[in-house]
Amino acid sequence: MSGIIAINGSPRKKWNTAMLLEKALEGAASQGRETELIHLYDLDFKGCTSCFACKLKGGKSYGRCAVRDGLTTVLDGIHDADALILGSPIYFGTVTGEMRSFMERLLFPYLVYTNPPSSLFERKIHTAFIYTMNVSEQQMKEYGYPLLIAANAHVLSRTFGHSESLYAFETLQFEDYDKVVFSYFDPAARRERRKTVFPEDCRRAFELGVRLGKAH
Repeated sequence: MSGIIAINGSPRKKWNTAMLLEKALEGAASQGRETELIHLYDLDFKGCTSCFACKLKGGKSYGRCAVRDGLTTVLDGIHDADALILGSPIYFGTVTGEMRSFMERLLFPYLVYTNPPSSLFERKIHTAFIYTMNVSEQQMKEYGYPLLIAANAHVLSRTFGHSESLYAFETLQFEDYDKVVFSYFDPAARRERRKTVFPEDCRRAFELGVRLGKAH
């Protein structure tokens, strides 16, 4: 579909990452855009298999992923999209495995091994990446997350022409902390942050969607 597509790399369909993606799409819809939210954990797919069919001179799959599975229609839709938003929680210092596998399949076919590397994506579109994380902003910096965020922004910009990043810190991890073994921080403080800070995160996601909706 043309319009704005959001990709949820979280296994949770109604929690932090998905909520921010939904807000971003609401912002895009406010500009008259068609929108679609895709949950990667609903799909049956794997990462890049290094078949290199997307790189063969004159090959029928040149510039497109040759693997046919649950991701194929998604990749076809992104090929025609006006904008793309990715979203993932941070697990052990990086995006989820599903998101990483998706990014391999999305980005590698468009990569041309020129010097410097170039892109086969035929247009310039705006992209964004929304990250949610359990740590504070200070911890995010100490743990080196900005390197991950910058690397993803770089490859998205190189492939599609433009990218921006949004992150939400210290998100609510459990609905009921009393049911789990947990002493990492004060659950009451995290629940309060959900009421006072997360709405601001949602507002920023909505405004991101508005920008993407206006960009094309």
